[in-house]
Amino acid sequence: MPHPTDAYEDDDLDDLPPPQPVHYAEQALLGALLLHPHRLAEIGVLNAEHFDNFAHGTLFAAIRTVPAPNPEQHLTDPAWLNTVLDNARPEAPGLTASYLHTLIQVCPWPKHAATYARMIRADHARRTLGAHAERLALAATDATLPNPAATTLAQADALARFLEDLAGQFAPHPGSLPRTPLLPEPPQDAGEEALDEERFLLASATAHPAEVKEMRWLLPEDFALSLHGALWQCLTALTHRGAPVDPVTVLWEAQHRGLLNANVAPGDLMALVSTPVGSPEYWGEKVVERALLARARIVATRITAYTDDPANTPHQLITGSRRALADLHALRTRWKYASTPAPTTSPARTRASAPPRAGPPRTTAPSASRISR
Repeated sequence: MPHPTDAYEDDDLDDLPPPQPVHYAEQALLGALLLHPHRLAEIGVLNAEHFDNFAHGTLFAAIRTVPAPNPEQHLTDPAWLNTVLDNARPEAPGLTASYLHTLIQVCPWPKHAATYARMIRADHARRTLGAHAERLALAATDATLPNPAATTLAQADALARFLEDLAGQFAPHPGSLPRTPLLPEPPQDAGEEALDEERFLLASATAHPAEVKEMRWLLPEDFALSLHGALWQCLTALTHRGAPVDPVTVLWEAQHRGLLNANVAPGDLMALVSTPVGSPEYWGEKVVERALLARARIVATRITAYTDDPANTPHQLITGSRRALADLHALRTRWKYASTPAPTTSPARTRASAPPRAGPPRTTAPSASRISR
């Protein structure tokens, strides 16, 4: 039996990597359909874009376009094959009549056409999922976007919808979790801008502890610097107990939590929480948004690792990707609380009453209001 070959037989293939298994599945399916065109009705939903090889997809589209020949006549007359080739050549000029005959020869069992088609659909699902993960990663790292969190979550939603579609195409089976080893999660962005935002948050929260009670959506793990997350725990603990909050009490709480060491002096810690700028809610939202984008990057990296591992079945890809997205969804819920303005309470209307007047302005300093975005 001749070995399968590439559609472009005249090209120099010495520098190309060896074909992937799906290449041979595509050749086997096309050979089955060229030999027995009636098997097109047996393979289920399959489109030209499902093929990894462009020439193969073009040839498949031609097979679907050209009316099927008479089965008896097809056994002895190559007219239908020539028509298919003529139909495909404008888009894939490298196809040759000899390659079509090679496809027929290398097909092991034409009756397995439906199985070959399932292989092609599965590989297309893996590649498409990888493309979704790449778009998610790009959105989460693009600093030029006007609203990076919203754009990133829109990409996450598109990925989730794709997984939902896949779940309806591939039946579940035991052992559905990917076995792909994953690299440790990278630390969050600890650049100066991120650290400054966290410092501003801690100082403004120390100055306005009443607002800390309304920020249950912010967790210590959202902080880029673990010390900052630990200090946020100090602040939330003090406010939860109803204890006084100021730089000295925060220092005392930090001492009891073992945060003071050779690198963290008492004076430095007090200075950190003593210069408030703006509102805690504003800076807290910034911290949560950074954590959201960092989590999206981790999710994209994890899904990419799954799709790069050819050992994973479609259902393993679906299950692993859904679990990764669940981590992002939990953070998304908290970000939504952080970014949604708190509802204002208005007096009840009477039937003939005029619209209620706006409440009095906040008595805090102007910098304590949310910074204009």
